[in-house]
Amino acid sequence: MEYRLKVKSKYVNRFKSGYPLIFKDAILNLNEVKEEGAIVRLVDERNQFLAKGYYGKQNKGFGWVLSKNEQEQFNQPFFKQKLHEAIQRRQHFYENPDTTAFRIFNGEGDGVGGVTIEYFAGYYLIHWYSQGIYTFKDYIIGALKELVEFKGIYQKKRFDTKGQYIEEDDFVIGERGEFPLIVKENGMNYAVYLNESAMVGVFLDQRDVRRTIRDQYAKGKTVLNTFSYTGAFSVAAALGGAAKTTSVDLANRSLPKTQEQFSINRIDAEEQDILVMDVFKYFKYAVKKNLKFDMVILDPPSFARSKKFVFSAEKDYKDLLKEAIAITEKNGVIVASTNASNFDMNKFKGFIKTAFKESNEKYHIIEEFSLPKDFRTINAFPEGDYLKVCFIKKLG
Repeated sequence: MEYRLKVKSKYVNRFKSGYPLIFKDAILNLNEVKEEGAIVRLVDERNQFLAKGYYGKQNKGFGWVLSKNEQEQFNQPFFKQKLHEAIQRRQHFYENPDTTAFRIFNGEGDGVGGVTIEYFAGYYLIHWYSQGIYTFKDYIIGALKELVEFKGIYQKKRFDTKGQYIEEDDFVIGERGEFPLIVKENGMNYAVYLNESAMVGVFLDQRDVRRTIRDQYAKGKTVLNTFSYTGAFSVAAALGGAAKTTSVDLANRSLPKTQEQFSINRIDAEEQDILVMDVFKYFKYAVKKNLKFDMVILDPPSFARSKKFVFSAEKDYKDLLKEAIAITEKNGVIVASTNASNFDMNKFKGFIKTAFKESNEKYHIIEEFSLPKDFRTINAFPEGDYLKVCFIKKLG
């Protein structure tokens, strides 16, 4: 069944300009659609056709525009063409033996919001972000099978009524992998698990940042990696010749996972510090013990909740950065990173400016990063270019 959604007049030009996200404030009659995966036609208040897409509730909105062609059919040939174009853009990644993990399809950046696909050393992993896009799964998986050779295909359902990951067997087709699967990134080794939780063990969007830490900043330095997850930044720093790394994360699994990442890179984990601890408590501990670091890596989740604390990047990043400034050596470097999509780089730099001003310290931003090339974005959807990373020198 198809639905006609009326776009409020003040949002018409936004959709005409290629904005792909169907969001509540823009639609007059969104409550008429109940069926996930339903085809929707966007029209203006005079019933003039604007675009065509699908309905699918996720944390960003209520579906995505897929075409400006009123006659478009969202069938396997449609998705095959989108996938083919995306894979062609990334052909050079396949040809690089030093990097065997990358994203081959980046949602709305490649023309189909709500789904991403990643490559891990012969295996493919599909992330579904709504029940709506999942209704097209046979077409999308069928198209992928036609276009690539693979050892196996896995999937993550990143949705339920509360927007959580659905725990179930993630295997789709092919041969089951043996995990951990070891992938390469700029010559570094990382262990990934396609068959566990929603996150596989390494965030591919930080590839260029890890390489830069290893190649330009780590040698001889003491490095603190906060919100360290599986220690990927710590591995890069250690391989770059860091004097010592300290990894801090609240999750119990971070200890064995980080030890594993060190081990597969032939780094003695006993020579590094790995702490299972609330990062906010660690900052206070470090101040009390007068600990300081040459480099502090600050890559918190955009939103996090612990027993006593709620962290929101938009509201709290500035104060978090002040904590990092306090334990960074003079002429040391803070790698400040956020994946929050609800503010841009200019606002992020505003947080940095305010944090240093309130700390009575001077600084200089020496490098900036956004998403790498395989995480394709479009100008019409700036929220899609979510990653913001600044290498900040604390001036002595």
